[in-house]
Amino acid sequence: RLTFELMQTMQKELQEKYKEKWGGLPPEQARQKLLWLYGELGEVGDIIKKSGDEKILSDSNVRTHFIEEMCDVMMYFNDILLCYDIQPTELEKVYLEKHQQNMSRW
Repeated sequence: RLTFELMQTMQKELQEKYKEKWGGLPPEQARQKLLWLYGELGEVGDIIKKSGDEKILSDSNVRTHFIEEMCDVMMYFNDILLCYDIQPTELEKVYLEKHQQNMSRW
């Protein structure tokens, strides 16, 4: 099962492997990771724009490409969390609180 904890472990491993090339995960790198995340979100948007919802749902090649780009988004998202030493338990707590707020908003 893929959890935020496992994703962060995997990202730490990847970032450690390429630390000299990518600069590691200090707080100063978060801005750069956020810019890369925006780029990946743009790629996700391009797939939606060019292929449309139906192909994402029914065409296995388009769907795989879409999921790959979403994975890139998640990888940069986790890098940003790691830059600020945000633990999965912290994310879970605040996410659940935010969900409750949203559920009772209207």
